Amino acid sequence: MTLFFHELKRDKIKLIVWTAAIASMLVISIAIYPQMTSQMEEMGDMFSQMGGFSEAFGMDKVNFGQYSGYFAVECGNVLGLGGAFFAALLGIAALAKEERERTAEFLLTHPVSRSYVVSQKLFAVLAEVLMLNLAVAAAGIAASYAIGQSIDGKQTFLVFSGYTLMQIELVCIMFGISAFLRGNGIGIGLGSAFVLYFMNILANLSDDLEFLRYITPFSYADGTSIVSSNKIEIKYIIPGIVLTAAGIVAAFIKYNKKDIRA
Repeated sequence: MTLFFHELKRDKIKLIVWTAAIASMLVISIAIYPQMTSQMEEMGDMFSQMGGFSEAFGMDKVNFGQYSGYFAVECGNVLGLGGAFFAALLGIAALAKEERERTAEFLLTHPVSRSYVVSQKLFAVLAEVLMLNLAVAAAGIAASYAIGQSIDGKQTFLVFSGYTLMQIELVCIMFGISAFLRGNGIGIGLGSAFVLYFMNILANLSDDLEFLRYITPFSYADGTSIVSSNKIEIKYIIPGIVLTAAGIVAAFIKYNKKDIRA
């Protein structure tokens, strides 16, 4: 487990900064809710009637004037996109950074197999994703109670579980891609997360693009859909499991065969 803890220590600052940023933005969004309550019903009606814009961001599925609808939208905007960017950046750097930072020689001269290296790095990035989501969930729930808003336990659990699963899928896909890279993959990571997010918007706008929901993890990690249906769509999770497994398998196969530059 030495390498596992080494990876956690190595990414400590990154994890703290991203967690603090996402949690702070969510708490601020929740904190301003009491000041907006007098206009919430009007805003809810307005958003529900904005046609394509409302459909794109799922605001036609919930009542924005109710706290549950407001929470679903804000949580999606903050944790959905912010968490996706964090997961993508974390995964895309996991296996490539040894060559980029010229530390591969030091790491691979130890009496450990490459499969061990891959598995420990994978466990580390998964642990970081879980830690971020637990911290953000705790901050969001505490902020909700602090402003006097009760929350539905099942809905809240499903919303945060959906976003956690989405980030796990993203981090594993990027982890697999990372094994093929030698340099900085920030552009690939951020670009992939944004494209997948945009796919969900397109799927919301057109029934002809419904198939995109089976590609993007944002389809099942959609707070407004979860709150409105009180469930996570399993049919969209299954392709996500396949892509997650493909990313992990690709990482092990490629890294074991890769000619790694010291």
